[in-house]
Amino acid sequence: MLGQVIDLIERHQRFAITTHIRPDGDGLGSSLALSWILRGLKKEADIILRDDVPHAYVKLPGADEVIVGTDIGNDYDAVFLMECSDSERPGLPSLPERFLVNIDHHSTTALYANINWIDSTAAAVGEMVYNLAKAIGAKITPEAASCVYAALLTDTGSFHFSNTTERTFKIASELVRHGAQPAKLSQAIFYNYPYAKVSLVGEVLSTLQRDESGRIAWIKMTADAMDRTHATEDDTDGIINYPLTIGEVEAVAFFRELPNQTYRISLRSKNRVNVARVAEQFGGGGHSNAAGFTLRQVDLPALTADVLAKLKEAVETAPPVNGNGREIKPR
Repeated sequence: MLGQVIDLIERHQRFAITTHIRPDGDGLGSSLALSWILRGLKKEADIILRDDVPHAYVKLPGADEVIVGTDIGNDYDAVFLMECSDSERPGLPSLPERFLVNIDHHSTTALYANINWIDSTAAAVGEMVYNLAKAIGAKITPEAASCVYAALLTDTGSFHFSNTTERTFKIASELVRHGAQPAKLSQAIFYNYPYAKVSLVGEVLSTLQRDESGRIAWIKMTADAMDRTHATEDDTDGIINYPLTIGEVEAVAFFRELPNQTYRISLRSKNRVNVARVAEQFGGGGHSNAAGFTLRQVDLPALTADVLAKLKEAVETAPPVNGNGREIKPR
């Protein structure tokens, strides 16, 4: 499928790029990186998002050129959808009418586009963009390298998640040689929070609970907490990782209340605990160690009990690991 993407780029001139609503570091970073690559090939490339660039990523190269709008016009040869499970994820209504290129690293992603390039071995979609750049012979500028690095950094949980491999560090090293500055990027992404976010963290962590085993933890966020702290949806990013820092905790659920009795549930885990399989049972998906789903018109206490029961099963059935985090296989 990479060959099809290269052929499309070589034969056409004008492209649009988008990612899912509430873009994260990989969705936005890979989109920005692709735009730099295409422009370096003398192509026209616009990034069009339904939502604003989150505060954590406003300093990424090219973020100030992102177009925020409700739809994509007709004057593009193709539209790249970065890290989108289906054509509805970007929130842009006319996408199904366009020539679509689906680039993702989630194995659960539907093959909904005209070209579907899925690589579940990639740590991030940003890694796939980097491979595309090398395959097509594009120059990797410091701007492109910085955006790919941001994608890798965020989608591996700062190189903490199990999708971090030797290849991840090799690519990160190459990106630094191309001009990415790890300290500067980490500072911009992780040490640049607004006051409202830190206030919200305090509110949410006050709801922290664990099960009787101590291996599962969960937190909740109400709409009232958002109002009291004047926080936004962007400010919820990363909060779920705090309970995961507890030594014995292996899986975490974060229940977020949205309008109209809607709840967004994020799941995180350590080692071989596969929370993507839990999310799939509720219509969601994601990575083995980072997944989620959204449900509407549900009873929160009942949903909480159901999610925790499935997390318990995931923890109890996960393969054991040794001190290096590697799976212990039976002899």
